[in-house]
Amino acid sequence: MEEVVKAILADVKENGDRALARYTEKFDHVALSEFRLSAADIENGFQQTAPEVIEALELAKANIVSFHEKQKQTGFVDAEKSGVIRGQLVLPMETVGIYVPGGTARYPSSVLMNALPAQIAGVKQIVMVTPSGPEGIPSAILAAAKIAGVDEIYQIGGAQAIAALAYGTESIPKVDKIVGPGNIFVATAKKILFGQVAIDMIAGPSEVVVLADESANPRFIAADLLSQAEHDTLARAILITTSQDLAQRVQTEVATQLALLPREEIARQAIEKHSAIFVVADIETQFALMNEIAPEHLEIQLNDPLSHLSRVKHAGSVFLGAYASEPLGDYLAGPNHVLPTSGTARFFSPLGVEDFIKRTAFISYTKEALALEKDAVMVLAREEGLEAHARAIQVRFEEELS
Repeated sequence: MEEVVKAILADVKENGDRALARYTEKFDHVALSEFRLSAADIENGFQQTAPEVIEALELAKANIVSFHEKQKQTGFVDAEKSGVIRGQLVLPMETVGIYVPGGTARYPSSVLMNALPAQIAGVKQIVMVTPSGPEGIPSAILAAAKIAGVDEIYQIGGAQAIAALAYGTESIPKVDKIVGPGNIFVATAKKILFGQVAIDMIAGPSEVVVLADESANPRFIAADLLSQAEHDTLARAILITTSQDLAQRVQTEVATQLALLPREEIARQAIEKHSAIFVVADIETQFALMNEIAPEHLEIQLNDPLSHLSRVKHAGSVFLGAYASEPLGDYLAGPNHVLPTSGTARFFSPLGVEDFIKRTAFISYTKEALALEKDAVMVLAREEGLEAHARAIQVRFEEELS
């Protein structure tokens, strides 16, 4: 996979828009003479979107904004020592690229979840890429982009889109950071290009772990497990319970509900090949196993779920109680749905406003303040064998020493 993706990246770096056109025709079966969508194209997509979808997107935006506004950071100034000023600036990134998946499903929710935190952070230019099919880009994607305030939209996808954002082409601007989930080609491209461009994380297949006891509703749990399984054939849906009876009832419900799904074939492969039900002895074992998995989504369907929140050590996003179903987080509640997968919740966090800022430190010393600390600086510089470092301090006091 890496060799295939490296060849695509090198081609786009060398040949720019010509390579993009070739790959778009090869992989998406679309011949394009222009990658950028016009304002009229976006407005037309907005107008074609059903009113109830627009209303739902607007509600989602309000919730996402209200949650992410609380993540904003401010700088600080420290002047505790006489003659010394230290501080930190919090600065937004200049340009960010957002990848919105296409393929087997459309995700207007991903547009909101990626673009709105960037806007709140103060990013000046938000560029979106998403693959086009024979019918073009789904109108709901364009409506979400307009609602979220995306500045530019380019109808390209795959590893070639990531390369275009990282290197820039004749028509597509180079960005400082690329965010958003994609397929294995997209994830591999982001991994290879990290360092050339910043990225959010390497996203794998979607996953959910449900912790439940005998009080839980098996129909609810089965529905929640299948809501993840229908994402991808590699998705993981896991139940960890202390109740053998609940485990068997959930298994029956999964089979019943699975047969009713439009995406049954995808969900069935995920359930049969990558999912599981664990029956364990007690709550302590439930949480120990869950924290070892470090899931993207965690549902706690136990009695008094809030009382168990302190047991969570590694999870992307937590859903408490029978009525906080995981799709709430996917679409509407407000916390971000771009989450660490494949155990990376041990060290990654959900996408947020902080992902679109940089911190820059500053210092100011008067001569009198430097005089108090100069000897320690020179001692440490010479201990490291860096004489020029020491002399850069010493030269400022040579008049007094001569």
